[in-house]
Amino acid sequence: MFMRLSCFALAILIAGATADCGGSRPDYPLTQHSRPLGSLSAMKGTAPPVAAGVTFQRLLQARSEPHNWLTYYGAYDGWRYSPLDQITRDNVAQLRPAWTFQFGQIGLTATPATYAFEAAPLVVDGVMFVSGWDGYVWALDAATGAELWRYKHEIPLDTPLCCGNVNRGVAVTNGKVFFATQNGYLVALDGVTGKPVWIQPFADVRAGESATLAPLVVKHLVIVGDSGAEYGVRGHIDAFDADTGRRVWRRYNVPKPGEPGSETWPRNGDAWARGGGTAWITGTYDPELDLLYWGTSNPGPDFDGSGRPGANLYTDSVLALDPDTGALRWHYQWTPHDVWDYSGVNENILFDRDGRKLLAHFDRNGYLFILDRTNGALVRVTTFGRVTWGEIDERGAVTVKNIPTEQGTDICPGPAGAKEWTHAAYSPRTGWLYTPVIDACATFKLVPGTFREGLPYWGGEVTTAGHQHGGAIKAYDPSTGREVWSWKHDKPMVSSVLATAGDLVFAGAPTGEFLAFDGRTGKLLWRYATGSGIHSSPVAYSVNGKQYIAVPAGWGGWLKGFAPGLLGAPRGDALFVFALP
Repeated sequence: MFMRLSCFALAILIAGATADCGGSRPDYPLTQHSRPLGSLSAMKGTAPPVAAGVTFQRLLQARSEPHNWLTYYGAYDGWRYSPLDQITRDNVAQLRPAWTFQFGQIGLTATPATYAFEAAPLVVDGVMFVSGWDGYVWALDAATGAELWRYKHEIPLDTPLCCGNVNRGVAVTNGKVFFATQNGYLVALDGVTGKPVWIQPFADVRAGESATLAPLVVKHLVIVGDSGAEYGVRGHIDAFDADTGRRVWRRYNVPKPGEPGSETWPRNGDAWARGGGTAWITGTYDPELDLLYWGTSNPGPDFDGSGRPGANLYTDSVLALDPDTGALRWHYQWTPHDVWDYSGVNENILFDRDGRKLLAHFDRNGYLFILDRTNGALVRVTTFGRVTWGEIDERGAVTVKNIPTEQGTDICPGPAGAKEWTHAAYSPRTGWLYTPVIDACATFKLVPGTFREGLPYWGGEVTTAGHQHGGAIKAYDPSTGREVWSWKHDKPMVSSVLATAGDLVFAGAPTGEFLAFDGRTGKLLWRYATGSGIHSSPVAYSVNGKQYIAVPAGWGGWLKGFAPGLLGAPRGDALFVFALP
């Protein structure tokens, strides 16, 4: 066999040499020069200068502009509520597609199996700004979907992305559009051209950090947080000057020895230095109290707590911060000494009730918390999902019942929690909270490991195989903690919820249907099949007096954790916008 192969190879070489000697090689014409993906930036032209008029004062009064969606949650309070009422319970059945924007992948993509369209679009006076996977940002005509400009930030293929090549949105102020890239840069784009004004790094990809959140503009600052607690990083929140890009402050969410909270970590060793606590979901802000409320994620390693005895502050917490300095005013920890990956980053909804300033938080650990947002005191706590990991009583005392073991332990909820990162909503018309729910358990197994910088640092593994999965959209009365209504689905519900003044609640299903419910009864009133699972945040806006509802559809991300039964579902990458005829 060796002789036959050698002779064959020799014959090929001889034939090639003979051909070269017989004449010159063909001179094929060059059809196109190579170009970097970054050169796609601003290739479509310009947008109207609407971003120039978005000031801090307008952001403070965002809900007084119901035709716009000026910031990530619609307003600083995190309600995800639109005062628009053209689309109602009586006419929502007539809702039809107005336009669709699609943009498939171009070229190679970092962790291509996990890309997804997870953003919340912003709308400013008829212009929509929306981010996508792998470093894309677009400016679109909000009435027609026409692309006005496009920016592409080049994301290295080896960027460590634990849970998906995704981006959740942008921020706008004083003529600029801000977004955090997957490889850890805060980018300021010119709102008219889409060209970069300044770019600043804030996350260390070599250590395993990345970024997926939408920035938040407060006063003259743009505030962001890192992702990557699963890589044993030390999480932080950063604030940059919106005009210059200069870093104004950084707050690490795990204290080093000697700092307040360090007593909740081992005195010896450096567990704190790889303690997690990343801040990968956008915060909310109370201008009257001048407090910023930001959630923090799980400690590291995720499932093995043996090397980090103690409560592990300030992981799995809400931090009330001075927005000017990052100084901590108070904190509340949802899950002390987390060994289930119940990352506490979910939104903190700010509302007033019975003369009290309150904060509502649906945590991945399966509990709904109501706090006094002036001081962090617990007002009420109740379950909203299936919970077997432990129990939290009315005083907030935690009793742990089940933890990961080497043999494996069945625990509820699973690693994505009873609610993933996608957001709840609050309606001032009903006074109720609306939330997506994951009804799923998993087998948690302890697998002690060694920390290596830039590599996953789980300390265990979780399997959802063999466990039944379902989901729901639920309404709760925050005054009592009572469940008002529930609409069930046979798959986990993992889109954000949108409430409107038309007494409607919108949500997306993982099977691709966009749904509208009666906000008072939970009755399903309308559905539309988008063709791909929805794991994003719908918004409402209007142009020239016509109300629209927009939702990105495009399945992906960490499906193994929150919807393993849909691993082979259609991917998709489309932004759907609906209106009445």
